[in-house]
Amino acid sequence: MDKGVVLTVDDDEELQIVLKQYLENDGYKVETASDGAQMLEKITTVDSDVILLDLVLPDTDGLTLLAQVRAKGQVPVIVLSGKNDTTEKIVCLEMGADDYITKPFEMRELSARIKAALRRSEQPAVSNGREVIPDHVPPKEERVEFHGFVIDRNQFQLFDSKNKSLDVTTGEFELLDALVSSPNRALSRERLFELTRDNEYDSYDRAIDIQIGRIRKKLGKAGPDIIKTVRGVGYMFCPASE
Repeated sequence: MDKGVVLTVDDDEELQIVLKQYLENDGYKVETASDGAQMLEKITTVDSDVILLDLVLPDTDGLTLLAQVRAKGQVPVIVLSGKNDTTEKIVCLEMGADDYITKPFEMRELSARIKAALRRSEQPAVSNGREVIPDHVPPKEERVEFHGFVIDRNQFQLFDSKNKSLDVTTGEFELLDALVSSPNRALSRERLFELTRDNEYDSYDRAIDIQIGRIRKKLGKAGPDIIKTVRGVGYMFCPASE
């Protein structure tokens, strides 16, 4: 079964062997790169579905590569790092990473996170006539307009009033879509986590807050009015200006 192409970027040869063997047994095709130069070559020659990116490489740092990947497109990027540092996690997420896993990690958890990233990135194609929509979610329009912006579920994009893409990541799109699907309804961080991620909610995980901040920034001055903070609860999408 072909689940997609995973590009692993790490200079740890033993880890690369383990990743390749496990993921290939799990149904993925695996491409490898041991440094930044190889990675940049691979992303131009290989149609990767998800990238596993180590932050410490012999010729460059992962954050620089992350910025270059985001400049080229929205392929999901999962950072694999030996640093369990909150600040570093925040920086990675703010720069466009879709997920962050601290080494060492369980291979089953990595597989689940890859699956979640692929599910988010593939949602537009799936929702276009083939998705089985849960009973708690009403049928979705392909395009939703609000405050001069347009969320396009077919293209997995957010456009401004000039039809310019705001380059949201798959994680940002999934979160925004969850809010847009429940207008004028406060959603808790836990609920948003359930709607956009497959792994278990952790009350200390600030990923939702970080992504909300990034979405608001891309929405500009209207951001805080479009996505309002509901103190003690979470966030609420307000489609019309008050």
